[in-house]
Amino acid sequence: MRPRTADPPSGNPAPPDEIRTMFDRIAPIYDAMNTVMTAGLDARWRASAARACRLEPGQSAIDVACGTGGLTRALAAVVGPSGRVVGIDASGAMLRVARRRRASSASGRVEYVLGDALSLPAADDAFDAATIAFGLRNVADYECCVAELARVTRPGGRIVVLELATPERGLARVIASTWFERVVPTLGRLAGGGSAYGYLPASVRAYPEPRLVARLMAEAGLADVTWRRLRPGLVTLHVGRVA
Repeated sequence: MRPRTADPPSGNPAPPDEIRTMFDRIAPIYDAMNTVMTAGLDARWRASAARACRLEPGQSAIDVACGTGGLTRALAAVVGPSGRVVGIDASGAMLRVARRRRASSASGRVEYVLGDALSLPAADDAFDAATIAFGLRNVADYECCVAELARVTRPGGRIVVLELATPERGLARVIASTWFERVVPTLGRLAGGGSAYGYLPASVRAYPEPRLVARLMAEAGLADVTWRRLRPGLVTLHVGRVA
């Protein structure tokens, strides 16, 4: 487990172009690897994130670092046919896969847009909620990213951050130290992902602990910030309200 620090890191130090290229490369295997890595739990975690937005039918949401659109489609199912969801990602290859994944006929309108999480291509107060799932640890400036999520969300709307996190104890700690640290990187290389799945555990170790993520969300201006671990303790769900 990484040492505790008084202040959270400001962001991921890896060059953004390198991260984008990595995700372009693994786009064809991304969904399959997520299922294998999490034993299918990733869909359940995304469903929890969608519920945490407390959206109503007919409302709108933006899903940042949407990848292949798993959470985007979950949000579209919540807002229904009269609602709208926009997925934003810096990886064109991820978005091409997302566009091939069709939402159900009962879902809202889905649009995928190439964009930067630190400078979102959206107007102020444009959405009723904003989400980022498994993406905040990849950005160069955590607080700027959260501030952008808040900027494009209407007052009273919710910001939801779903992210892998280093478990503190118990079975989740064992899973993280064996499965994610040792087995997953090997599976990723065999599947054609190169070093990307070695990057994954390293990026989780470098990501701020949950209480510090909550603090940076509050410092970005969000109110009523809460967080909890989702079973079996490998991910955290942070929620804040735009004041």
